[in-house]
Amino acid sequence: MGVVDHPPAGGRAHVQGEDERRDGVRELDVEVRGHTAHCTAERGTIVPVHPSTALATVLVDELVRGGVREAVLAPGSRSAPLAYALEEADRHGRLRLHVRIDERSAGFLALGLARASGAPVAVVTTSGTAVANLHPAVLEAHHSHVPLVVLSADRPGELRGTGANQTTHQPGIFAGAVRREVDLPAPESVSARTAAFWRSTVCRALAAALDHAARGSGWIRSGPVHLNVSFRDPLAPELDTAGQGLAGELPPELHGRPDGSPWTVVWDVPLADPAVDVDDAAAAVDSGESAGGSRTVVLLGDLGDARRHGAALAWAERHGYPVLAEPFGWLPHGRTVVPHGVLVAGDAATVDALAPERVVVVGRLTLFREFGSLLRRPGVVVEQVSAAPSWTDPSHVVREVHGALALHRPWHPAPQGWAQSWLQAGRAWTERVREVAGFDRADSPPTGVAVATTVAAALGEEDFLVLGSSNAPRDLAVGLGALPQTGSPVVYASRGLAGIDGTVATAVGVALAGIGEHIRPGRTVALMGDLTFLHDAGALLVGPGEPRPDLTVVVVNDDGGGIFSTLEYGEPARSASAASAAATERLFGTPHGTDLGALCAGYRVGHRLVGSLAELADQLGRPAEGIRVLEVRVDRAGHRALRDALRAAPARPPAQKSIAPSGSTSARIARDSSRTAPERSSRPDRAGTIAASERPPR
Repeated sequence: MGVVDHPPAGGRAHVQGEDERRDGVRELDVEVRGHTAHCTAERGTIVPVHPSTALATVLVDELVRGGVREAVLAPGSRSAPLAYALEEADRHGRLRLHVRIDERSAGFLALGLARASGAPVAVVTTSGTAVANLHPAVLEAHHSHVPLVVLSADRPGELRGTGANQTTHQPGIFAGAVRREVDLPAPESVSARTAAFWRSTVCRALAAALDHAARGSGWIRSGPVHLNVSFRDPLAPELDTAGQGLAGELPPELHGRPDGSPWTVVWDVPLADPAVDVDDAAAAVDSGESAGGSRTVVLLGDLGDARRHGAALAWAERHGYPVLAEPFGWLPHGRTVVPHGVLVAGDAATVDALAPERVVVVGRLTLFREFGSLLRRPGVVVEQVSAAPSWTDPSHVVREVHGALALHRPWHPAPQGWAQSWLQAGRAWTERVREVAGFDRADSPPTGVAVATTVAAALGEEDFLVLGSSNAPRDLAVGLGALPQTGSPVVYASRGLAGIDGTVATAVGVALAGIGEHIRPGRTVALMGDLTFLHDAGALLVGPGEPRPDLTVVVVNDDGGGIFSTLEYGEPARSASAASAAATERLFGTPHGTDLGALCAGYRVGHRLVGSLAELADQLGRPAEGIRVLEVRVDRAGHRALRDALRAAPARPPAQKSIAPSGSTSARIARDSSRTAPERSSRPDRAGTIAASERPPR
């Protein structure tokens, strides 16, 4: 038996000894952060029940009591006890079970379900490589703070290290990527005390996954946990109990709390008092160098929770801060959101004319080098508002770091006219973007920018957009503002590690999170490139008896890795000769020539080749029945030319006469008046504190 609490990154935890038996008590010494804890589980009175069945049933029952309503299972033999228990819970409506053949798809499906619901989701595998296939999803959950509960089945202790089939060392397989790891031994017998230990273990794991201790502190520390569960033969329940209600067959001694509550109820314990005096908060947030930095620009990245994006946008509006945004959370759409913000940031003449004094990074930036250049601008004070206790600062320029609660406290407002000047700079790009990206050309293939913007414009307040990595979010950020945006859909993307793997499965999970007992209005649309789609095509395989989502997947097909053509690998000089051009195409272009229609047909998924932006908009206006794929073919060779054409078309520098210097009398008057009568957010439903009454990002 082993229980290891993993410390934060950089710490270590070591199991000192295991399975020591003394007078009917199993004891384990665990060294955590330099001290030793003793964990005991007394046998007590033995209950005549199948040990493997009892262990699996108690674990699943306690997971449900703790709030798990979705579970994903990849079939296997060693995990059979858990499979039976999950099916029983599913049949009685206690949770919803999803079965997938591929463990990698199962992991990302669970990730999508958890990301969209905000609740912990269980994913169950058998032993061996099955567990290793969850590693990409666990890493993404770790870096993006998603509550994923991994239950891996394992051989009992006497078979470990013996060369037994399908056996490897599973404890610690996810290293420092899990918030808590527990290695549960295969029971030889069962008692009430043993069941209490199992239930307590589940409660501790769920508390770590949701990180109750950090609630109210402004930090997000939730993430994946790992329960490695050993089962000893026989793995199937007795024939006279199979299919007759496994939980009901358990003796009363093994049942949970009579009222259906968790074995241990963990209340949120705030680490900081959110009811901070406004004047004290203002002094604390805007202290030192930041006190005079009212010519502030906000760079809005990924915050992991759409409600936090809403709070950030409302905070920026109240203070008159222009926002240059990456397209995550709630799709940036507000009175101070600068259209084509990345193009404005990349135009040195415009930035020089505007001369920002302070840049506040809210969330995690992952997309644009132009934003990095703005952060490294000489004389600019850089501060960050982070939803996690760690912060992103690859350029080592951040001077101050604030928790997310800072978004609910007053900062010094910007001078009058400051945000308007940035908005004018952004609008000056709109005509050029429409022209270069071919929004109005019907005689040529669509561009990625036009496709992404058309997809976003077709979605409204109740809809959900899942973005792949690579070009999809970048194209959307460039194009936002080129078309009228009637609503602001919730945008999900795996930006923890920003990999392309698992995107289809994640989108399926997001779509499934809105059906069943959690029925919600709105559509779910995913936008991704062809390589991202092909990399996770196996996620299209959904068994005939499984819950199926209504999901539209828009695939921008440029027959290869289009993003590399916009990087240094795509420089014309690197393809000057036939040999170098062939090498670049093979190593980075990676053409595949796949017939996506035939591929979809093999998975019994609808497919349509879309030839124009108008047809795309029309198709997006129609409801999806099950999973369907809309393929839009674009010219990969045109990616770099489009980018260069945009970079070569600077907008007119905005007029500066209306903006008072931050230290002037008029600026101070503007700050004082703004503090007493802040501008009201145009999005009141997404402003202010993160409350349970707000529409959750489901």
